[in-house]
Amino acid sequence: MNPWSRLSAVHAGIRAGVSILALMLLAHTQPVNAQAPAMAADSITGKVIYSGPKPTVRKISMEANPTCAKLHPNGLPSPEVILDPDNALQNALVYVKSGAGLAGKQFPRPAETVKINQTGCMFEPHVVAVMVNQRVEIANADPSNHNIHVMAEANPAWNVTQTPQAPPKIAQFANPEIGLVLMCNIHPWMRVYANVLSNPYYAITGPDGSFTIQDLPPGSYILEAWHERFGAQEKKVKAGGKADFTFTE
Repeated sequence: MNPWSRLSAVHAGIRAGVSILALMLLAHTQPVNAQAPAMAADSITGKVIYSGPKPTVRKISMEANPTCAKLHPNGLPSPEVILDPDNALQNALVYVKSGAGLAGKQFPRPAETVKINQTGCMFEPHVVAVMVNQRVEIANADPSNHNIHVMAEANPAWNVTQTPQAPPKIAQFANPEIGLVLMCNIHPWMRVYANVLSNPYYAITGPDGSFTIQDLPPGSYILEAWHERFGAQEKKVKAGGKADFTFTE
């Protein structure tokens, strides 16, 4: 091998050695598991059913108010108990009452507005859930006057008349309260239950009685199911689990 070839081989070996050393140093300086991956949020699902003899559902008569009676000449069944053919219970509130580090934790109020309407001399929807200080709009789509009477216990009570097609009344509730009643003093059968929660982990059962509470951090929770007529009951369940509730008269 001539001197120039020998010198080139030496330089190539030096370069290869430097590259290997650099890779080794880089590997030792890179953080290993510098940040543990966040634990994925999970859901709790379930169903609320009624067991026992079919409950008596009263019929709402609107004969005392000609305007309302004209809209419903045969009356209406009360919305307090709505069951499907399999006894699934609609309009039950299911919410996280405690657990998994929720004590003292503050949650931002949702940006969206919860809307309640007075239409056909009834409140729609019949049951709502809102977070503390979330904006609530109450509208009157009827051709007659209504009255909004907030019958709160943990929040200030108030009472105001609302004329037809008037701008919506705005409500916000500063304190948690389950079963807060809004009713119309002019039409006493009209009422809506506005449940005020301190966390975003809640749901209201649909026509099939099912519910899903989403985005729960890992851990165990106490769930409460509440219904205006059948009361409340609790269950302990882990995020990712299932919780069914059965009510009876």
